Amino acid sequence: MFINETKLNVRYAETDKMGIVHHSKYYVWFEVARDEFISKLNITYKEIEDMGIMMPLIETHCKYLEGAKYGDEIIIKTSIEQLTGVKVVFKYEVFRASDDKILAKGSTVQAFVSSNEFKIINIKRKYPELWSKINII
Repeated sequence: MFINETKLNVRYAETDKMGIVHHSKYYVWFEVARDEFISKLNITYKEIEDMGIMMPLIETHCKYLEGAKYGDEIIIKTSIEQLTGVKVVFKYEVFRASDDKILAKGSTVQAFVSSNEFKIINIKRKYPELWSKINII
């Protein structure tokens, strides 16, 4: 299984009055990590969209275990948990680099839809070249 590691530093603007990262920022981090993960498969979101495919989020989840703080270096480990012709489930684990403590676990589910009709498509059948690039689990 391919796991990508994305490194980020917590910025002051991402923290709340309590001095910890606001819960909404984890989803921004997931998006950054997901984009980097896909680029490591030798394709970009832009190339996927240029093929006429969109990948809207249809479900998200995050369990917060310990708060990240301003100045922390974090590592987001991203992998594909499930892949079918019509959807992909990404898994995320957020760690603090200094002590390897897990801070959060999450997932996102994205469907494959046509950009012109916004209808679900099966990329395994319709786009076998894309399927072969992302079918790494």
